[in-house]
Amino acid sequence: MPPVYSLVIPIFNEEAVLPLLLRRLDALLDALDAPAEAILVDDGSLDASPIVLEAKARSDARYRFVRLSRNFGHQIAITTGMERASGHAVIVMDADLQDPPEVALDMIAKWKEGFEVVYAERLTRDGESRFKRMTADLFYRLLGRMSEIDIPRNVGDFRLVDRKALDAFLAMPERDRFVRGMFAWIGFRQAVVKFHRPSRAAGETKYSLAKMARLAASGVVSFSDAPLRLALWTGLTISSLAILYGLWVIAMWALNADFERGWSSIVVLVTFIGGANMLMTGVLGVYVGRIHSEVKRRPLYVVERETGFAPRVEAASGRDEPSARRA
Repeated sequence: MPPVYSLVIPIFNEEAVLPLLLRRLDALLDALDAPAEAILVDDGSLDASPIVLEAKARSDARYRFVRLSRNFGHQIAITTGMERASGHAVIVMDADLQDPPEVALDMIAKWKEGFEVVYAERLTRDGESRFKRMTADLFYRLLGRMSEIDIPRNVGDFRLVDRKALDAFLAMPERDRFVRGMFAWIGFRQAVVKFHRPSRAAGETKYSLAKMARLAASGVVSFSDAPLRLALWTGLTISSLAILYGLWVIAMWALNADFERGWSSIVVLVTFIGGANMLMTGVLGVYVGRIHSEVKRRPLYVVERETGFAPRVEAASGRDEPSARRA
């Protein structure tokens, strides 16, 4: 019988937490009211994670295993699993158990009420530094002001997606993916389930400050043209100030004013204008770089091997998989 529910779990170097994760996934699969599958996506782990995951997929018919050829990133790993999901409702969660699998039961209850997207909002965030909480809150506040869509705050990628919404998501071809923003963009009826986010069950976070900064930059560039408009207005402001300064110098010269002559003001102005120009050029370069990445049309990922899937994976709706993304 085809699964009604699909769990998608991206994994990268999580061998310490896998025994507990698999036990709790087993309990969740047993508690569901319809057939389900769990798709374990190994994002190029360097530890024993792929060995454990593939063994689980071989021993339990409810599990599927996908091994990517290298680390393509969390957002790509999520997309990999969702492309292979065959359930009517697809639930994405992280492997570190900060997304408690049991919350999926509350999401399913909302889905049965008719909501196409059900996302999990964090009431508390145990185990995270004050700096991380503050910067995350600041980021979502700024993104909410800059973006034309409403991206929920205190929400990650832990969510349930109906097949209709999933098909809309998979039809979006961009390479630099900000998944939570993409699901906010597609619309449909969306509901929220609130939960207290625990600290990691084991191991260390794989989201370094640099990775979080790249994800934040991807979210801003993908869903807002505010940096481009900022570049325009900053350039206009600097040009206006330069013109006013030039008029002031001409006026002082015409009035034979005795003012200090020297290179200091010139150096300051040239340095300021040059720095601003480089900054604005950099902003434009980020957008041009994204365009360059899109036009190359490379696959999103490369699969090394798969276990537990039928010979040809198709969505429940009968839609063929996007061949451009398959290895």
